Amino acid sequence: MFQQSSYTSHLTLFQKVRSFDFILLICVLVLGFISNLSMYSTDGGEFLYHSKSHFIRFVIFFTMMIFLSFINLKFWHTTAYLFYIVVLAFLIWASLYGVTASGSQRWISLHFINLQPSELMKIAIITCFARYFHRTQISNINSFKNIIISITILIMPVLLVVSQPDLGTAILIGMSGIIVFWLAGLNIRYFVYSSLVLLISLPFVISFLEPYQKLRILTFFNPDRDPLGAGYQIIQSKIAVGSGGLTGKGFLKGTQSYLDFLPEKHTDFIFTLFSEEHGFIGSVFLLIIYVVLIFRVIKIGSISRSFFGKLFCYGFGSSIFLYVVVNMSMVLGLLPIVGSPLPIMSYGGSSMLATMIGLSIVMSAKIYNKQIIN
Repeated sequence: MFQQSSYTSHLTLFQKVRSFDFILLICVLVLGFISNLSMYSTDGGEFLYHSKSHFIRFVIFFTMMIFLSFINLKFWHTTAYLFYIVVLAFLIWASLYGVTASGSQRWISLHFINLQPSELMKIAIITCFARYFHRTQISNINSFKNIIISITILIMPVLLVVSQPDLGTAILIGMSGIIVFWLAGLNIRYFVYSSLVLLISLPFVISFLEPYQKLRILTFFNPDRDPLGAGYQIIQSKIAVGSGGLTGKGFLKGTQSYLDFLPEKHTDFIFTLFSEEHGFIGSVFLLIIYVVLIFRVIKIGSISRSFFGKLFCYGFGSSIFLYVVVNMSMVLGLLPIVGSPLPIMSYGGSSMLATMIGLSIVMSAKIYNKQIIN
Protein backbone atom coordinates (compact mmCIF):
# COMPACT_ATOMS: atom_id res chain seq x y z
CA MET A 1 0.00 0.00 0.00
CA PHE A 2 2.78 2.39 0.87
CA GLN A 3 5.71 3.18 -1.38
CA GLN A 4 8.74 5.06 -0.24
CA SER A 5 12.12 5.88 -1.68
CA SER A 6 15.23 4.15 -0.41
CA TYR A 7 16.19 7.48 1.12
CA THR A 8 13.23 7.60 3.49
CA SER A 9 13.40 3.90 4.33
CA HIS A 10 17.03 4.11 5.50
CA LEU A 11 17.06 7.39 7.39
CA THR A 12 19.33 7.31 10.42
CA LEU A 13 18.52 9.16 13.62
CA PHE A 14 21.16 11.75 12.75
CA GLN A 15 19.63 12.30 9.30
CA LYS A 16 16.19 12.70 10.85
CA VAL A 17 17.48 15.30 13.29
CA ARG A 18 19.22 17.16 10.45
CA SER A 19 15.91 17.15 8.53
CA PHE A 20 14.16 19.12 11.27
CA ASP A 21 12.92 22.58 10.33
CA PHE A 22 14.97 24.48 12.90
CA ILE A 23 13.43 27.82 12.00
CA LEU A 24 10.02 26.40 12.89
CA LEU A 25 11.43 25.01 16.14
CA ILE A 26 12.96 28.38 17.03
CA CYS A 27 9.59 30.08 16.42
CA VAL A 28 7.88 27.61 18.76
CA LEU A 29 10.54 28.13 21.42
CA VAL A 30 10.33 31.92 21.12
CA LEU A 31 6.54 31.78 21.47
CA GLY A 32 6.96 29.47 24.45
CA PHE A 33 9.44 31.85 26.06
CA ILE A 34 7.20 34.88 25.47
CA SER A 35 4.12 33.04 26.71
CA ASN A 36 5.86 31.97 29.92
CA LEU A 37 7.02 35.53 30.60
CA SER A 38 3.47 36.75 30.00
CA MET A 39 2.03 34.09 32.28
CA TYR A 40 4.58 35.09 34.95
CA SER A 41 3.28 38.64 34.57
CA THR A 42 -0.36 37.52 34.98
CA ASP A 43 0.64 36.03 38.34
CA GLY A 44 1.88 39.46 39.42
CA GLY A 45 5.58 38.80 38.93
CA GLU A 46 5.58 35.59 40.95
CA PHE A 47 6.00 31.96 39.94
CA LEU A 48 2.51 30.88 41.02
CA TYR A 49 -0.12 28.43 39.75
CA HIS A 50 -0.70 29.68 36.19
CA SER A 51 2.94 30.44 35.38
CA LYS A 52 4.16 27.18 36.93
CA SER A 53 1.50 25.06 35.23
CA HIS A 54 2.02 26.74 31.85
CA PHE A 55 5.79 26.24 32.03
CA ILE A 56 5.49 22.55 32.93
CA ARG A 57 2.98 21.93 30.16
CA PHE A 58 5.09 23.69 27.56
CA VAL A 59 8.20 21.67 28.47
CA ILE A 60 6.27 18.38 28.44
CA PHE A 61 4.33 19.03 25.24
CA PHE A 62 7.33 20.48 23.37
CA THR A 63 9.36 17.39 24.29
CA MET A 64 6.45 15.23 23.17
CA MET A 65 6.35 17.10 19.86
CA ILE A 66 10.03 16.36 19.23
CA PHE A 67 9.57 12.63 19.86
CA LEU A 68 6.36 12.40 17.81
CA SER A 69 8.12 14.13 14.91
CA PHE A 70 10.25 11.02 14.38
CA ILE A 71 7.14 8.91 13.71
CA ASN A 72 6.79 8.08 10.03
CA LEU A 73 4.26 10.23 8.19
CA LYS A 74 2.44 7.12 6.96
CA PHE A 75 1.54 6.36 10.61
CA TRP A 76 -0.44 9.60 10.80
CA HIS A 77 -2.05 8.73 7.46
CA THR A 78 -2.99 5.23 8.65
CA THR A 79 -4.41 6.35 12.00
CA ALA A 80 -6.17 9.50 10.77
CA TYR A 81 -9.67 7.99 10.89
CA LEU A 82 -8.97 6.34 14.24
CA PHE A 83 -7.73 9.67 15.63
CA TYR A 84 -10.98 11.33 14.52
CA ILE A 85 -13.17 8.54 15.96
CA VAL A 86 -11.36 8.55 19.33
CA VAL A 87 -11.67 12.34 19.69
CA LEU A 88 -15.33 12.14 18.61
CA ALA A 89 -15.90 9.53 21.34
CA PHE A 90 -14.21 11.89 23.83
CA LEU A 91 -16.59 14.66 22.73
CA ILE A 92 -19.60 12.41 23.32
CA TRP A 93 -18.22 11.42 26.74
CA ALA A 94 -17.60 15.07 27.65
CA SER A 95 -21.16 16.00 26.62
CA LEU A 96 -22.64 13.21 28.77
CA TYR A 97 -20.32 12.87 31.76
CA GLY A 98 -17.79 15.69 31.46
CA VAL A 99 -16.63 18.24 34.00
CA THR A 100 -18.86 21.32 34.15
CA ALA A 101 -17.40 24.79 34.66
CA SER A 102 -18.93 28.23 34.08
CA GLY A 103 -22.10 26.60 32.74
CA SER A 104 -20.31 24.55 30.07
CA GLN A 105 -19.68 20.79 30.05
CA ARG A 106 -16.56 20.55 27.86
CA TRP A 107 -13.86 18.76 29.82
CA ILE A 108 -12.84 15.22 30.73
CA SER A 109 -10.92 14.85 33.99
CA LEU A 110 -7.71 12.86 33.50
CA HIS A 111 -6.47 13.84 36.99
CA PHE A 112 -3.26 15.41 35.67
CA ILE A 113 -5.16 17.54 33.13
CA ASN A 114 -8.75 18.49 32.32
CA LEU A 115 -8.83 17.51 28.66
CA GLN A 116 -11.01 19.55 26.32
CA PRO A 117 -11.70 17.23 23.36
CA SER A 118 -12.99 20.07 21.18
CA GLU A 119 -9.44 21.48 21.02
CA LEU A 120 -8.11 18.12 19.82
CA MET A 121 -10.89 17.98 17.23
CA LYS A 122 -9.39 21.07 15.55
CA ILE A 123 -6.43 18.83 14.60
CA ALA A 124 -8.35 15.57 14.18
CA ILE A 125 -10.72 17.07 11.59
CA ILE A 126 -7.81 18.31 9.45
CA THR A 127 -6.03 14.95 9.71
CA CYS A 128 -9.21 13.06 8.85
CA PHE A 129 -9.97 15.17 5.77
CA ALA A 130 -6.34 15.07 4.64
CA ARG A 131 -6.63 11.26 4.66
CA TYR A 132 -10.10 11.26 3.07
CA PHE A 133 -9.16 13.54 0.17
CA HIS A 134 -5.69 12.00 -0.21
CA ARG A 135 -6.84 9.32 -2.64
CA THR A 136 -9.85 11.17 -4.04
CA GLN A 137 -9.43 12.30 -7.61
CA ILE A 138 -10.14 15.97 -8.31
CA SER A 139 -12.98 14.92 -10.63
CA ASN A 140 -14.62 12.93 -7.81
CA ILE A 141 -14.29 15.49 -5.02
CA ASN A 142 -17.39 17.33 -6.21
CA SER A 143 -19.52 14.18 -6.45
CA PHE A 144 -22.70 14.11 -4.36
CA LYS A 145 -21.48 11.08 -2.39
CA ASN A 146 -18.18 12.69 -1.34
CA ILE A 147 -19.84 15.98 -0.41
CA ILE A 148 -22.43 14.23 1.80
CA ILE A 149 -19.77 12.10 3.51
CA SER A 150 -17.56 15.15 4.09
CA ILE A 151 -20.41 17.22 5.52
CA THR A 152 -21.40 14.34 7.82
CA ILE A 153 -17.83 13.99 9.11
CA LEU A 154 -17.74 17.73 9.79
CA ILE A 155 -21.22 18.26 11.20
CA MET A 156 -21.06 15.57 13.91
CA PRO A 157 -18.31 17.18 16.04
CA VAL A 158 -19.66 20.67 15.34
CA LEU A 159 -23.10 19.75 16.73
CA LEU A 160 -21.55 18.05 19.76
CA VAL A 161 -19.44 21.11 20.58
CA VAL A 162 -22.42 23.45 20.09
CA SER A 163 -24.39 21.35 22.60
CA GLN A 164 -21.72 21.72 25.33
CA PRO A 165 -22.25 24.76 24.68
CA ASP A 166 -19.18 26.22 22.96
CA LEU A 167 -20.28 28.02 19.82
CA GLY A 168 -16.93 29.74 19.23
CA THR A 169 -14.93 26.51 19.14
CA ALA A 170 -17.63 24.85 17.01
CA ILE A 171 -17.31 27.66 14.44
CA LEU A 172 -13.51 27.29 14.39
CA ILE A 173 -13.76 23.50 13.91
CA GLY A 174 -16.24 24.06 11.09
CA MET A 175 -14.02 26.66 9.43
CA SER A 176 -10.97 24.35 9.72
CA GLY A 177 -12.90 21.66 7.86
CA ILE A 178 -14.14 24.11 5.24
CA ILE A 179 -10.56 25.29 4.65
CA VAL A 180 -9.52 21.71 3.82
CA PHE A 181 -12.56 21.39 1.49
CA TRP A 182 -11.29 24.45 -0.36
CA LEU A 183 -7.72 23.18 -0.51
CA ALA A 184 -8.85 19.75 -1.73
CA GLY A 185 -10.52 21.35 -4.76
CA LEU A 186 -14.23 21.58 -3.93
CA ASN A 187 -16.01 23.69 -6.54
CA ILE A 188 -16.32 27.35 -5.57
CA ARG A 189 -20.04 27.38 -6.36
CA TYR A 190 -20.73 25.28 -3.26
CA PHE A 191 -19.07 27.93 -1.08
CA VAL A 192 -21.13 30.65 -2.79
CA TYR A 193 -24.39 28.72 -2.33
CA SER A 194 -23.54 27.92 1.30
CA SER A 195 -22.74 31.57 2.03
CA LEU A 196 -26.06 32.69 0.55
CA VAL A 197 -27.99 30.11 2.58
CA LEU A 198 -26.13 31.18 5.73
CA LEU A 199 -26.95 34.86 5.17
CA ILE A 200 -30.61 34.11 4.52
CA SER A 201 -30.93 31.84 7.56
CA LEU A 202 -28.87 34.05 9.90
CA PRO A 203 -31.90 35.70 11.59
CA PHE A 204 -33.38 32.26 12.31
CA VAL A 205 -30.04 30.90 13.60
CA ILE A 206 -29.64 33.86 15.97
CA SER A 207 -33.07 33.12 17.48
CA PHE A 208 -31.78 29.72 18.63
CA LEU A 209 -28.70 31.13 20.37
CA GLU A 210 -28.32 31.06 24.14
CA PRO A 211 -29.05 34.39 25.91
CA TYR A 212 -25.36 34.93 26.75
CA GLN A 213 -24.42 34.34 23.09
CA LYS A 214 -26.95 36.94 21.92
CA LEU A 215 -25.59 39.31 24.57
CA ARG A 216 -22.06 38.87 23.19
CA ILE A 217 -23.24 39.88 19.71
CA LEU A 218 -25.07 42.93 21.04
CA THR A 219 -22.03 43.85 23.14
CA PHE A 220 -19.81 43.60 20.07
CA PHE A 221 -21.88 46.23 18.27
CA ASN A 222 -22.15 48.46 21.35
CA PRO A 223 -19.90 47.61 24.31
CA ASP A 224 -21.03 50.77 26.13
CA ARG A 225 -24.58 49.46 26.49
CA ASP A 226 -23.43 47.51 29.57
CA PRO A 227 -19.96 48.88 30.51
CA LEU A 228 -19.90 47.20 33.94
CA GLY A 229 -21.35 43.91 32.75
CA ALA A 230 -21.14 42.20 29.36
CA GLY A 231 -19.10 45.03 27.82
CA TYR A 232 -16.59 45.31 30.65
CA GLN A 233 -14.09 42.76 29.31
CA ILE A 234 -13.79 44.17 25.81
CA ILE A 235 -13.74 47.81 27.00
CA GLN A 236 -10.88 47.09 29.42
CA SER A 237 -9.08 45.08 26.74
CA LYS A 238 -9.10 47.98 24.27
CA ILE A 239 -8.03 50.42 26.98
CA ALA A 240 -5.08 48.18 27.87
CA VAL A 241 -3.94 47.73 24.25
CA GLY A 242 -4.21 51.47 23.59
CA SER A 243 -2.37 52.40 26.77
CA GLY A 244 0.64 50.33 25.67
CA GLY A 245 1.52 52.93 23.07
CA LEU A 246 4.55 52.44 20.85
CA THR A 247 6.95 50.71 23.26
CA GLY A 248 4.65 49.59 26.07
CA LYS A 249 4.69 50.19 29.81
CA GLY A 250 7.42 47.64 30.41
CA PHE A 251 7.59 44.07 31.65
CA LEU A 252 5.63 43.56 34.91
CA LYS A 253 4.38 47.15 34.73
CA GLY A 254 1.00 46.62 33.10
CA THR A 255 -1.94 47.89 35.12
CA GLN A 256 -4.12 45.00 33.94
CA SER A 257 -1.92 42.50 35.74
CA TYR A 258 -1.41 44.35 39.00
CA LEU A 259 -4.77 46.11 39.38
CA ASP A 260 -6.91 43.24 38.02
CA PHE A 261 -8.96 45.39 35.65
CA LEU A 262 -9.15 42.53 33.13
CA PRO A 263 -10.53 39.16 34.34
CA GLU A 264 -9.23 35.90 32.79
CA LYS A 265 -6.30 37.73 31.20
CA HIS A 266 -4.18 34.55 31.20
CA THR A 267 -6.46 32.74 28.72
CA ASP A 268 -7.98 34.26 25.58
CA PHE A 269 -6.90 37.81 26.48
CA ILE A 270 -3.17 37.13 26.95
CA PHE A 271 -2.43 39.30 23.89
CA THR A 272 -4.00 42.25 25.71
CA LEU A 273 -1.54 41.97 28.59
CA PHE A 274 1.41 41.43 26.23
CA SER A 275 0.43 44.42 24.09
CA GLU A 276 0.06 46.69 27.12
CA GLU A 277 3.49 45.77 28.46
CA HIS A 278 5.39 45.73 25.15
CA GLY A 279 3.39 48.13 23.01
CA PHE A 280 3.01 48.30 19.25
CA ILE A 281 6.61 47.22 18.60
CA GLY A 282 6.27 44.13 20.78
CA SER A 283 2.93 43.25 19.18
CA VAL A 284 4.42 43.52 15.68
CA PHE A 285 7.32 41.29 16.76
CA LEU A 286 4.84 38.68 18.04
CA LEU A 287 2.93 38.85 14.77
CA ILE A 288 6.15 38.35 12.80
CA ILE A 289 6.90 35.18 14.81
CA TYR A 290 3.46 33.82 13.93
CA VAL A 291 3.87 34.79 10.27
CA VAL A 292 7.23 33.00 10.07
CA LEU A 293 5.80 29.92 11.80
CA ILE A 294 2.84 29.76 9.40
CA PHE A 295 5.13 30.33 6.42
CA ARG A 296 7.39 27.43 7.47
CA VAL A 297 4.38 25.13 7.89
CA ILE A 298 3.15 26.03 4.38
CA LYS A 299 6.68 25.67 3.01
CA ILE A 300 6.96 22.14 4.43
CA GLY A 301 3.66 21.29 2.74
CA SER A 302 4.94 22.58 -0.59
CA ILE A 303 7.98 20.26 -0.58
CA SER A 304 6.13 17.14 0.59
CA ARG A 305 5.69 14.50 -2.12
CA SER A 306 2.68 13.12 -0.27
CA PHE A 307 -0.67 14.76 -0.97
CA PHE A 308 -1.69 13.82 2.58
CA GLY A 309 1.31 15.76 3.92
CA LYS A 310 0.58 18.72 1.63
CA LEU A 311 -3.08 18.87 2.56
CA PHE A 312 -2.41 18.59 6.29
CA CYS A 313 0.30 21.27 6.30
CA TYR A 314 -1.75 23.68 4.20
CA GLY A 315 -4.83 23.04 6.34
CA PHE A 316 -2.98 23.33 9.65
CA GLY A 317 -1.09 26.46 8.58
CA SER A 318 -4.33 28.09 7.44
CA SER A 319 -6.01 27.14 10.73
CA ILE A 320 -3.20 28.67 12.82
CA PHE A 321 -3.61 31.85 10.77
CA LEU A 322 -7.36 31.72 11.45
CA TYR A 323 -6.91 31.23 15.22
CA VAL A 324 -4.43 34.13 15.48
CA VAL A 325 -6.63 36.50 13.45
CA VAL A 326 -9.80 35.58 15.38
CA ASN A 327 -8.12 35.91 18.79
CA MET A 328 -6.45 39.25 18.08
CA SER A 329 -9.57 40.63 16.38
CA MET A 330 -11.61 39.53 19.38
CA VAL A 331 -9.46 41.29 21.98
CA LEU A 332 -9.35 44.43 19.81
CA GLY A 333 -13.14 44.52 19.55
CA LEU A 334 -13.20 43.72 15.83
CA LEU A 335 -15.07 40.45 16.40
CA PRO A 336 -17.45 39.23 19.13
CA ILE A 337 -15.86 37.32 22.02
CA VAL A 338 -15.91 33.67 20.91
CA GLY A 339 -13.46 31.98 23.27
CA SER A 340 -10.58 31.40 20.86
CA PRO A 341 -7.16 30.87 22.52
CA LEU A 342 -3.99 32.33 20.99
CA PRO A 343 -1.86 29.31 19.93
CA ILE A 344 0.89 28.49 22.49
CA MET A 345 0.50 31.90 24.16
CA SER A 346 -2.83 31.36 25.94
CA TYR A 347 -3.11 29.33 29.13
CA GLY A 348 -4.74 25.96 28.51
CA GLY A 349 -3.32 22.46 28.35
CA SER A 350 -5.72 21.10 25.71
CA SER A 351 -5.05 23.94 23.29
CA MET A 352 -1.28 23.59 23.65
CA LEU A 353 -1.47 19.80 23.35
CA ALA A 354 -3.47 20.06 20.11
CA THR A 355 -1.06 22.65 18.67
CA MET A 356 1.98 20.51 19.50
CA ILE A 357 0.41 17.40 17.94
CA GLY A 358 -0.27 19.40 14.80
CA LEU A 359 3.31 20.69 14.73
CA SER A 360 4.68 17.17 15.21
CA ILE A 361 2.75 15.96 12.13
CA VAL A 362 4.12 18.94 10.20
CA MET A 363 7.65 18.08 11.32
CA SER A 364 7.08 14.45 10.33
CA ALA A 365 6.07 15.70 6.88
CA LYS A 366 9.38 17.60 6.76
CA ILE A 367 11.52 14.61 7.81
CA TYR A 368 9.73 12.26 5.41
CA ASN A 369 9.13 14.83 2.68
CA LYS A 370 10.38 12.47 -0.05
CA GLN A 371 8.00 9.71 0.95
CA ILE A 372 5.13 8.84 -1.37
CA ILE A 373 1.96 7.48 0.24
CA ASN A 374 -0.44 5.72 -2.10
